[in-house]
Amino acid sequence: MSDFAQHGVITTLHNLRDRSIDDFEAELTRFSQTNPMALILPSLYSELQGPALPKIVSDLELVPYIDDIVVGLDRADEKQFEHAQAFFSHLPQRRRILWHDGPRMTALDQELKHLGLAPRLPGKGRNVWYCLGYLLSVDRAEAIALHDCDIVTYDRFMPARLFYPVANPSFDFRFCKGYYSRVSESALGGRVTRLFTSPLVAALKKILGPLDYLEYLDNFRYLLSGEFAMRKDEARGMRIPSDWGLEIGVLSEVYRNISRHHICQVDIADRYDHKHQELAVGDADAGLNRMTVEVSKSIFRKLATEGVTLYNELFRTIKATYFRIALDRVQQYHCDAVINGLQLDLNAETQAVELFAQSIMTAGEHFLQNPMEVPFSPNWMRVFDAIPDFSERLVEAVELDNA
Repeated sequence: MSDFAQHGVITTLHNLRDRSIDDFEAELTRFSQTNPMALILPSLYSELQGPALPKIVSDLELVPYIDDIVVGLDRADEKQFEHAQAFFSHLPQRRRILWHDGPRMTALDQELKHLGLAPRLPGKGRNVWYCLGYLLSVDRAEAIALHDCDIVTYDRFMPARLFYPVANPSFDFRFCKGYYSRVSESALGGRVTRLFTSPLVAALKKILGPLDYLEYLDNFRYLLSGEFAMRKDEARGMRIPSDWGLEIGVLSEVYRNISRHHICQVDIADRYDHKHQELAVGDADAGLNRMTVEVSKSIFRKLATEGVTLYNELFRTIKATYFRIALDRVQQYHCDAVINGLQLDLNAETQAVELFAQSIMTAGEHFLQNPMEVPFSPNWMRVFDAIPDFSERLVEAVELDNA
């Protein structure tokens, strides 16, 4: 059971009672008459063979209020794409698979690259960007939500609570971020949020003072959650990061584009568990090592646009301040785990903090060497303006692939 405290300008929508899923979905079905809803599922082909996605699909088969489901499929050859079509064929909603590695989508991507309008890097950000472009092109949905495909604790409450704030016509929210407790049956999870992003923001506030952007980030209970929903109009002007800083980058875009009073966060699960990334010590291009570098770069770039001057000595100060705060957090979470009968390896937690501290320096060095780097893909308004018939050709490519 969640608390009911409001901690700042970002409205928090708690889970205060056990409301039935039938009641929830009946209300959302009424909302869908005026606010049609679409769900994006960014997926690797390998996730079709994992433990989470079959359960997600079987739950979504029972959801009555979602009109469109768009699956962004990465790393799939032709035979695997055909398997994906069969895999998702049981969904009763209008469904489309964006086969990003197929010849039609590849040709469109090459056209955009030639004009400097394509995402720079493969990955989840690129996947989501094209899915948003497709939904904006068909122009049916008023509310768009996204969640990951590796959630092993998935149930129908997740999409229901995620959609509700932006689909309810009596609410005035334009963007909604999901949050939850990263707790399994026996262990405390969420290392990057617990031991990296939260203490990093605390360190930056201590060093730089009460910047509005840092206060904004500090309002979110789970900065790196992969679940969010938005109104269609916000999707048109949103730039999507193509690196691993997707979640922080999206929040930075929301900060730039939307009034705080139109932003909320909602409790979507009592318990949440998904695929765990390795630390990848010694490999800056993999696992949590790469993720924390990309998240750091995303935050540093945004601070620079807010007028903060970044330099070597400052990054050293940030690292030292972060390190002290993060080590204190390790002890705090250890006590929290023990009283709840959960496992928490103090040595492994400390090793993670040591790696994350080095990520700050790596990200700082990269920023100083590439201060003009632009990791965001252009928003879709720019693409449609540059290529007036692109939306029609994007829809045609998807329809032909799915025929």
